[in-house]
Amino acid sequence: MIVIGLTGGIGSGKTSVLQLFINKGIPVYIADIEAKRLMQSDKELIKKIKTIFGNESYTKDNQLNRAYLANQVFGDNKKLEQLNAIVHPAVHRDLEAFKKQQKSKFFIYENAILFENESYKYCDYIITVTAPIETRIKRVVKRDQVTKKQVKDRMQHQWDEQLKIQKSDFVIENINWETTEKLVDKLYQKLLDLSTN
Repeated sequence: MIVIGLTGGIGSGKTSVLQLFINKGIPVYIADIEAKRLMQSDKELIKKIKTIFGNESYTKDNQLNRAYLANQVFGDNKKLEQLNAIVHPAVHRDLEAFKKQQKSKFFIYENAILFENESYKYCDYIITVTAPIETRIKRVVKRDQVTKKQVKDRMQHQWDEQLKIQKSDFVIENINWETTEKLVDKLYQKLLDLSTN
């Protein structure tokens, strides 16, 4: 079972590329969605979050208090690191369990911060989705109704695009959608070949 990491900076269009793989019937594990699920369901993780960030991290009916937690870690790198240090191992355990259940030749592990949190170590191959920085900024401004400055601030927290490209096995430059679809078709075939050898 081959694990294909999929990543890309904000506005690169990695979610759209991921959808192309989903359309081909490839199983996907989306780190961000699963992390949120685990923070709501994994008893051990909930206990650790409460220990570090206080009982206020969860509401009276045991729902994750996202606003409170976001407030705790916003602008505080030390607290953000503490949160990541307990969430990431839980995600990794869950990823391993997911892997054991799969019957396909490979699956896609989508993680926006694949390199930043060293999750690339769990992958056999890595795809980075990229686009020119101005294109990415325009996309996010339009999508999230935010300012250029806000987008650039978010980009500061992600690795430099060139660094990601250097460390990847495959790169999809997502500028023209038709071209992107063709690139994904080719890559899909290549990944099938790699996973059967």
